[in-house]
Amino acid sequence: MAETETAVEGGARRRRTGRVTGERSRLPQQRPWAQPKMRYRPTEVVSADELESIHQASLRILEEIGMDFLDGGARDLLAAAGARVEPGTERVRFEPGMVEALIRTAPASFMLHARNPAHNLLIGGDHMAFGAVSSAPYVSDLDRGRRVGNREDFQNLVRLAQMLDTIHFFGGYPVEPVDLHASIRHLDAFYDLLTLADKPLHAYSLGRQRNLDCLEMVRIARGVDDATLDREPSIFTVINSSSPLRLDGPMLHGILEYSARNQVVVMTPFTLAGAMAPVTLAGALAQQNAEALAGTVMTQVVRPGAPVVYGGFTSNVDMQSGAPAFGTPEYMRTAMVGGQLARRYGLPYRSSNVCAANALDAQAAYESVFSLWGAILGGVNLLMHGAGWMEGGLHAGFEKMILDAELLQMVSAFLDPIVVDEDTLGLDAIREVGPGGHFFGAAHTQARYRTAFHKPMISDWRNYETWQEAGSPEAAAKANRIFKELLAAYQPPAIDVAVEEELAAFVARRTAEGGVPTDF
Repeated sequence: MAETETAVEGGARRRRTGRVTGERSRLPQQRPWAQPKMRYRPTEVVSADELESIHQASLRILEEIGMDFLDGGARDLLAAAGARVEPGTERVRFEPGMVEALIRTAPASFMLHARNPAHNLLIGGDHMAFGAVSSAPYVSDLDRGRRVGNREDFQNLVRLAQMLDTIHFFGGYPVEPVDLHASIRHLDAFYDLLTLADKPLHAYSLGRQRNLDCLEMVRIARGVDDATLDREPSIFTVINSSSPLRLDGPMLHGILEYSARNQVVVMTPFTLAGAMAPVTLAGALAQQNAEALAGTVMTQVVRPGAPVVYGGFTSNVDMQSGAPAFGTPEYMRTAMVGGQLARRYGLPYRSSNVCAANALDAQAAYESVFSLWGAILGGVNLLMHGAGWMEGGLHAGFEKMILDAELLQMVSAFLDPIVVDEDTLGLDAIREVGPGGHFFGAAHTQARYRTAFHKPMISDWRNYETWQEAGSPEAAAKANRIFKELLAAYQPPAIDVAVEEELAAFVARRTAEGGVPTDF
């Protein structure tokens, strides 16, 4: 398609009409954009009795120990709903009946709306959605190595995620653009996310005004009024409790602002066994569950029926160094139990694809495979950090995004149904070939040879000699080449000129006003 330009003083904003089909056809083959569905029974790691024991332990934690809520307005709302606020303190305790009654008002599934309706996501049930890496302070590639996050790399990671059809949403900034001042970073970064891409997105809960700014920018980008936005969840925020047993002010402000507008809260305790939670997996899960339930209760006190996702992020630490470990057998098991707990409460489930590797090596691959399969077998609905996470979340990798996109495509192919009918049973092909022949030339094969199997972006199925003749390309080098090809072929998604101008005007006005205080 042709591209038409709109002149804008001091900038390079454009009226975009979409991707160039011819260019994409020459790129590594991708599966078309679609949400995979869980077609197998999720793995149950603990028995029903053991799951109930975790649930009851969580209720005891909330009733007997309680949880600190570091915002007076939140405590007042909880007290009015029946929670016990200890006078003169920030401690809140919950009766079990109150917890169980309120979590039942949260929806089991909902639609998350994107700027481009073709990228709307169903969250819940057997639907899955995969997100890009987010929140990394550093970024890395083979050419320039590890470096501090910046807007140029942030924008390129957004472009890359937009080009990868197996990435369905943005879970935040793929890398933190620290060259943007913290007071206005959310304005410029959100502008980039809403114009360089058109997939659903996340806003950080770092104070009320940031929340309000991002809500307004999403409303403008979607071209809807406030009433429509309040009916249609269009943005989500991740709420991390400060484990153990604490919700701080900025996180609570996120719940108060987003739940009040019927937007999505992903309630995710960050519990590392042995550090911020008991060293035993059962104890860490009981604490994770208590914190997740308390946050879920808060969302429903603010607005019954507001969408909330049960988040699990329990892993372990290296007990010698204290460093977080990811992609471990412990992480994999807690990810699956987290899914069991989410299903017990009838809530959508969030998990993550994570690793602690510092380079794109075997550790990066096997830890990501472990964490990914823990999430998938746990019945994940919202997969955070699906592509690009490295170094325990400290850096986003361009090549790692390609490697993970390959893994996500393989998972999606694994989840495809096996069609069994007269045609696929292939009796005519077996009859044609007969004993001792081969099926390469059979009509049944020839009609399907382009679509029969998963087509990898990185995996190399050539024999050794052919691989040598091609220069012995290894995975990291191939991933480096692929991400550059995708960026070279990137075309911004279509956006209405008036919408883009309104977004730019909002950013300019809020920037002139000074953005937000940086001390919360």
